[in-house]
Amino acid sequence: MAELQQLRVQEAVDSMVKSLERENIRKMQGLMFRCSASCCEDSQASMQQVHQCIERCHAPLAQAQALVTSELEKFQDRLARCTMHCNDKAKDSIDAGSKELQVKRQLESCVTKCVDDHMHLIPTMTKKMKESLSSIGK
Repeated sequence: MAELQQLRVQEAVDSMVKSLERENIRKMQGLMFRCSASCCEDSQASMQQVHQCIERCHAPLAQAQALVTSELEKFQDRLARCTMHCNDKAKDSIDAGSKELQVKRQLESCVTKCVDDHMHLIPTMTKKMKESLSSIGK
């Protein structure tokens, strides 16, 4: 992928992740730590009970992190498939005898379109993840 296009996607995804972390994940982390601390305050509980209590406290955060990771992987896979299609079209054009400069422009245009199309998906993906994270936190 052209470096400039890659940078555009990276900045948009980084911004989305920071927003999710600030608005959703951080609150869940606070709840997890407070919950875990209260598990340790039960002097009557066995070591195993305390451990199980702490694991229950960690579960929502682990679920949230898995959700974000999964959505980001799906997004990356879709973008990679799109750019691979561009590469295949460029290779076919070269094989058909097209000029290198023309093929290079075609490839850049195709990759730019992939990035543009996927940039438009980010707000919807963000909204979907925020809704899912909110339901995990309850």
